[in-house]
Amino acid sequence: TSRLLLALLGFALVVFASTICLLAAGLAAHIDDEELNAGVEGRLQGGAAGGGVVQQQQEAQYLEQELPIAAAAIERAHATNNDNDGGAVGNNNGGGDIGGIIRGADAAKKIAAAVSDKPLDTMAAAAQNAIFPTVVSDVAHLNPSVPYLPPHAPVPNADGLIETTLSGSNPTMAGIHAILQRFILDLHESNRNFATDAKTENDREGLRDRVIQAYFDLANKHLIPFDKAYRGKNVFPVREDGSIFMSLASFRDHLLGATLKEAFRKAEHPERLFVGAVVQNCFGDEYVCKTGAQVVGKDKNGRPQTKVSDAPPDKNGVEEFCTDPSYKKYCEAGQIRALYVNETESLGPAAARYYASKLWGGETYYLQAVAHLRFAPNFDTRYIDEVKAAKAYPKAVLSSYPPGFSESDPDYVGGTTGARLCTCEFSHSDVEEHIIRINTGGHCTNDQVDGPTQIAFIAAGFFFARAEFLKDVPFDPYLPWCFMGEEIALSSRARASGWDIYAPRQNLIAHQYRPGRMGLPKFWGSVGRLFGRPGPGFNTRLQKKIIKRVKYLVAYPEVSTEEVEKDGDELVLTDLEFYGMGSERTRQAYVEFTNIDFSSKSCKNMQWCNKCTMA
Repeated sequence: TSRLLLALLGFALVVFASTICLLAAGLAAHIDDEELNAGVEGRLQGGAAGGGVVQQQQEAQYLEQELPIAAAAIERAHATNNDNDGGAVGNNNGGGDIGGIIRGADAAKKIAAAVSDKPLDTMAAAAQNAIFPTVVSDVAHLNPSVPYLPPHAPVPNADGLIETTLSGSNPTMAGIHAILQRFILDLHESNRNFATDAKTENDREGLRDRVIQAYFDLANKHLIPFDKAYRGKNVFPVREDGSIFMSLASFRDHLLGATLKEAFRKAEHPERLFVGAVVQNCFGDEYVCKTGAQVVGKDKNGRPQTKVSDAPPDKNGVEEFCTDPSYKKYCEAGQIRALYVNETESLGPAAARYYASKLWGGETYYLQAVAHLRFAPNFDTRYIDEVKAAKAYPKAVLSSYPPGFSESDPDYVGGTTGARLCTCEFSHSDVEEHIIRINTGGHCTNDQVDGPTQIAFIAAGFFFARAEFLKDVPFDPYLPWCFMGEEIALSSRARASGWDIYAPRQNLIAHQYRPGRMGLPKFWGSVGRLFGRPGPGFNTRLQKKIIKRVKYLVAYPEVSTEEVEKDGDELVLTDLEFYGMGSERTRQAYVEFTNIDFSSKSCKNMQWCNKCTMA
């Protein structure tokens, strides 16, 4: 009885002292007192049960001294949930043994030491780094870590890791990385052989068909066994820790390093941000790198004249980020997963995003973006709040076409009204094979809806969802060389799998849009040079056949099974039962939902989308 009375008295003293300190710091109005008190009580009860009154009194004294600064740091860091601040302000998970007290005390001590000499504006980051320096150290499937430098560094013990990963029961990130590396290496050798043959090859259609067949054979050898082993489930358990995985497909991008720095600098919780970067560069190993088609003047008719010139090897944005003293710690903590691809194996954005999706390691949320972005402050937690506000959450997807920026623009702050993907059109270009192109609609708002409202389409350049999206809508490895078509395919598949698409109410990222006049390299230029056909023409031939897969998927009437087989192109329908439409809604339901008329090749008005009427 005396011990219980002492415990209660000690608890009351600590709560009183803590409350006084919090009020003095001006934080009482912002911190959840019940949560803090529960943490304190848990630690006190753990002390009493684990070792007696002496330990309990010592714990009370320690808390009285350290809790105010720890609580202030946690408040600044917005980490007032039990999952993350339990160790800092009262590890009640450890109640019942003295080890729980020690772990809680250690966490509070670390925070106190970390923030004691820090100015207010850096206190939050210091506190976060003290209590959450590396979440991956305790996650078995993320060990061993994947080497992020140098480029193409082989995964140690690759054979064993691949075998256990393909077993379907013991996947590791290193095993997945090794599978992707093997595929890319074999693709490199295949392409080199074709490049040699192309020097004397006059049958362009025959060369195209052999190149496509070789790609499908390699995908079936390396990629599909992995996908089959995890069909119908996430490869890893989804961690409920508020972490975000950002998929970045980068093609010879000089802004990749700046994008990474901006993302980690602007994130409210950079320790919860993980990146899968597919770095498609010219490394200068086997040949001289080239520029894009740069405008060098005008011809006699006033049309732009372009020229492709020799260039140095591309800047490695991952190296730029990971060797910067301010950001190196994130790479060392395993938060950057880089897959390097020589530009000769660059197959377009859809293929690169497939690779990037395989670098997901169990994070709570999935953010797909590009490698030339700017971010608003606290974009990470603001996107989490926004997707949770959607009526369909957890099966809600945020997507938009972000606003543009120039490299000379001032620091991006965001906050403008998000664009709504409410219109589309059938492309008039023969190069694009009349595929459906997504576009924006009006900037409507609806005060009658508490939260974001639905839209019709997903933009491949930005979407944000819970990671279960990867299980329901697995990325398709059979879309190489396609620049257009991935958005309509992704949108229809997501809706058919029961996911609703929403426009974020505010823009929190900006995108550098890149017209041809900028003269930056394009993947189709690399494809053309590789196969001895400079320019976009050979990639267009490859895409013309592959794009039938998308047309078949979204119900173009002229691309039926019979027509595809008659043309001898049944290869492009491979495994569509897995990479096709889901079972929650029908394909016809999506056609009606989006008001697409395939007979007239037109996209009609969607009033519900343009007027923000659907929550």
